[in-house]
Amino acid sequence: MIEDLRDFISACEKHGELHRVNAEVDWKFEMSHISKVNEEAKGPALLYENVKGYKTPAFTSAFTKPSRLAIALEQDPSLSMCQLSRKWMELTTKEKIKPRMVNKAPVMENVVEGDDVDVTMFPVPWMYPEDGGRFFVTSGFLVTQDPDTGWTNCGTYRSQILGKNLLGSQIIKGKHGDMHMKKYQERGQLMPAAAVVGGDPALFLASSTLVSAQEDEYDIVGQLKQRPMAVFKSDLTGLTLPANAEVIAEGYIDPNEVMPEGPFGEYTGYYSGNKLEDYPKPVLRVKRLMFRNKPVWWSTTVGKPINDIHMIQSLNRTGALWHDLETMKVPGIQSVYFPAAATGRFWVVVSVKQMYPGHSNHVGNAVIASTTGHYGVKGVIVVDHDIAADDWDRVLWALAVRFDPKRSAQIIDRGRSTPLDPGLPIEARDITSRIILDACTPYEWKQKPTEIFMDREVLTKVSKRWNEYGFAGVSPVADMIDRLTKPVVKAKSK
Repeated sequence: MIEDLRDFISACEKHGELHRVNAEVDWKFEMSHISKVNEEAKGPALLYENVKGYKTPAFTSAFTKPSRLAIALEQDPSLSMCQLSRKWMELTTKEKIKPRMVNKAPVMENVVEGDDVDVTMFPVPWMYPEDGGRFFVTSGFLVTQDPDTGWTNCGTYRSQILGKNLLGSQIIKGKHGDMHMKKYQERGQLMPAAAVVGGDPALFLASSTLVSAQEDEYDIVGQLKQRPMAVFKSDLTGLTLPANAEVIAEGYIDPNEVMPEGPFGEYTGYYSGNKLEDYPKPVLRVKRLMFRNKPVWWSTTVGKPINDIHMIQSLNRTGALWHDLETMKVPGIQSVYFPAAATGRFWVVVSVKQMYPGHSNHVGNAVIASTTGHYGVKGVIVVDHDIAADDWDRVLWALAVRFDPKRSAQIIDRGRSTPLDPGLPIEARDITSRIILDACTPYEWKQKPTEIFMDREVLTKVSKRWNEYGFAGVSPVADMIDRLTKPVVKAKSK
């Protein structure tokens, strides 16, 4: 079982997915640059055991391969992103599993308060040369609570160190943390908040997922793991916090206090934010630091694809969108995929088995009307059931031979955007246009193009003789036979 970051690191090592860096590494630029080169080469997760000036180790590159996402979710490491996302959808459509409250939280093994609070006591990296500084939360989240309903939100909002007890928090307009903050502002009260690093890696995956309002990410972790996760009630702020976190910086946000924050090399591959007049950021004033004995710091490089953030967004948005389409009762969905190379956010591919005229268009419109798809998605590609959504070669083939620009493209003028989208002018990022590319052969066509298929019997023979031809290993034909041959039509029972 994986209950915390340490369990995850151990599991990665057991599966040959971890590399320990023993040489001294500087937290300023060097750590992130090593990590990024490793990620470009699709390397293992990294544990830096000798960070300059610190005794605390730092962990990066956690999720840059599907196998490690599967390990975090206690699933088969051989699953593809689409298969893993289907598991996510299936688990999150089950009954909610509430967290269990514990009295003794490991994260409270060490408590630092008042003037002794110093968030730089951990090896927080400075990622890129034009970043505004060190960012406390890249692999983590901010915990806030609705003062009316008690709904707890864990939202992945970047958090820059602005002082030894000050953390800038990028709480984007319309996010759940922003909804909470507005309520405290109306009351003229400070908002309790806590920046969390480490803990069950599934909670980081859930915290960066687009979920419905009034839904706790702790419940989602319960669904994903099929058991309740451990939490505790803070005696300082009253917040419900993850018991197995590595580090928690807890305090209050004044909704009326803002400071310049950034810039930061975001997941889009571009810098965002630093001017107070353009995009002011609220500030978490840290009253207490809690951390485990011998804590492990966790960061992600962000920046251009593909890194942890893109893989996480690809997985949780794919799983969440699949869940949306399932609960919207859109029939025929075969697979869903937000490509990590497209930042795991802006484009999505859906495979559907058509059952009626206009079915593929129904799918495209359902995506942009969903909880997951309505925010930030700029393009939807719909393909027929014979193409897996993550088979990019076949998706491009469908766009080449099943798509007509006039018939198959639909532009929607207005949709909710993200202020981090560099494809829009900085002063107008609230609204984006969208496009649906219907790369399906129309269901209603009476005369459809004749597709090329191989002979199933001959392919079976080829599979049996694979090694006779001088090829090593197991024949790949078994995984291809249904795709390369005519679908078997089952006789109707009388």
